[in-house]
Amino acid sequence: MKTEQEMILKQAQGGFAPAVTPPAASTMQTDHQGIHTGETTIPSQGDDLPAYIAKPADHPGPLPVILVVQEIFGVHEHIQDLCRRLAKQGYLAIAPELYFRQGDARDYSEISDLLQNLVSKVPDKQVLADLDHAAHWATRHGGDANKLAITGFCWGGRITWLYAAHNPQLKAAVAWYGKLVGEKTLNSPKHPVDIATHLSAPVLGLYGGQDGSIPLETVEGMRQAIRAANADAEIVVYPEAGHAFHADYRPSYHSEASADGWQRMLSWFIQHGVVGVK
Repeated sequence: MKTEQEMILKQAQGGFAPAVTPPAASTMQTDHQGIHTGETTIPSQGDDLPAYIAKPADHPGPLPVILVVQEIFGVHEHIQDLCRRLAKQGYLAIAPELYFRQGDARDYSEISDLLQNLVSKVPDKQVLADLDHAAHWATRHGGDANKLAITGFCWGGRITWLYAAHNPQLKAAVAWYGKLVGEKTLNSPKHPVDIATHLSAPVLGLYGGQDGSIPLETVEGMRQAIRAANADAEIVVYPEAGHAFHADYRPSYHSEASADGWQRMLSWFIQHGVVGVK
């Protein structure tokens, strides 16, 4: 049971994670007109996986499916808003809560504590399996199994690369500023640069040239790995943008790079056969 103080804090945050509040004035809010939204649970690995979904209203389907992979802050208001934006483009967008077994990102007010005490404890293997179950659930609830794509942001950008080498049914992937290299651990034994030869879906990577957490030499290293593997992938770098340039609720937001990246993402989906319904 949440205390009254916790309830007031959550209301003040407007659904955003404590580690990134208050939200910036540039925060976008997508309305619910013409779409259905809500929360659900998905059977996955013996548990009930919570997820947020958004899809066009009054459309018989089947609908193309976009898996939306959270930032380190979980499926908070920004990720839910991105799902609503995709629904308005004619997609069934689903964002599963991929930390739920290990904890809740909303319990942390410091990013360092969140990374150390929660994010680092979430195994990649668990995440990829949960995404498989989310995709399967979507195809049994109005989604088109032949039109499956994924996009992810920050932590989810890295996962997006990994998933493109994991699920052979995936048609397209767009990774936003996901780390490409890193320390190998039991929970994260491989990173995107390690799986370039195994990519089975076309991947578009979107990165910021001023991103202090993802040095440009690692981006270039990924480009070289892609070329060596003859993989169907492309990386776009926005020279003036930093990390999380699409996160309109944060000071890192870069409107030009964000808008261009969003259009590139939609074009990438369409180019590879995952076209939103009209």
